[in-house]
Amino acid sequence: MRVFFDRELDNVATFWRVFRRDGVTLGFTSHDRDLYFSGIVHQSAPGMVPSAIRRTINVDDDDAEVEGALSHDSIRADELATGLYDAASIEIGAVDWEALDHHVFYNGKLGTIEDDNHSFSAQLKSAKAILEEDLVPRTSPTCRAEFCGKGCSLSAATFTSLRSVSALDLDANSVQFPGITMDDFIDGQLRFLDGPQTGLTFGIVASGAEGLTLDRPLVAGTAVGTMVELREGCDHTFASCQGRFGNAENFRGEPFLPGNDLLARYGKS
Repeated sequence: MRVFFDRELDNVATFWRVFRRDGVTLGFTSHDRDLYFSGIVHQSAPGMVPSAIRRTINVDDDDAEVEGALSHDSIRADELATGLYDAASIEIGAVDWEALDHHVFYNGKLGTIEDDNHSFSAQLKSAKAILEEDLVPRTSPTCRAEFCGKGCSLSAATFTSLRSVSALDLDANSVQFPGITMDDFIDGQLRFLDGPQTGLTFGIVASGAEGLTLDRPLVAGTAVGTMVELREGCDHTFASCQGRFGNAENFRGEPFLPGNDLLARYGKS
């Protein structure tokens, strides 16, 4: 393997790659011309200034920052604002710009993206971030399992359908579909199959006369008639699990466990 920085003068440039969840891949390099390796064209981005990358053997998250990383012309502000880069996978490494030998030093995901009206910045989370998650189940009156996920046992295909958008309201951030029971889709998911937000998953937070209200902003350009993948939701209560889905045997919660307020209750004669 190529050893970098083992000589006084070295042909080394940094590179970084973004793998969005909708399948789009972008590559950049600090070199003054584009570089092609690993099947990806890495566009020249001399303004990208990487800081030190700290890697440790303990469970603390590894640190990495890239100043100007989200300011390249190919990364559009509207795509950042609408969430196309949320949780995108990131690779950062070094490349010999003559021989194109390269090595990845950092793997992670984009965290929270912030806009200060001048530029976008994002926290980078390494693969160690999963070690910070609490993996021990806590008692709760509601179900802890993801709907149609592990522990739930229900089939996602049963509760997912393809629908055509009949109307959109950008001000209300809502969409409408004919012939559906809208309340069944609260806490569900919607994924556009066409348009400027193709592949982006939206959460459904409410329903009403204006349609299904989404948890992230809609952008102009999505046409009426656009096809979406629509999945029903679950409120994670025992009543819904038993009555609506007939899945009480897989309920991952403790609906009859007394809460902390039991200690403050007055005794009754």
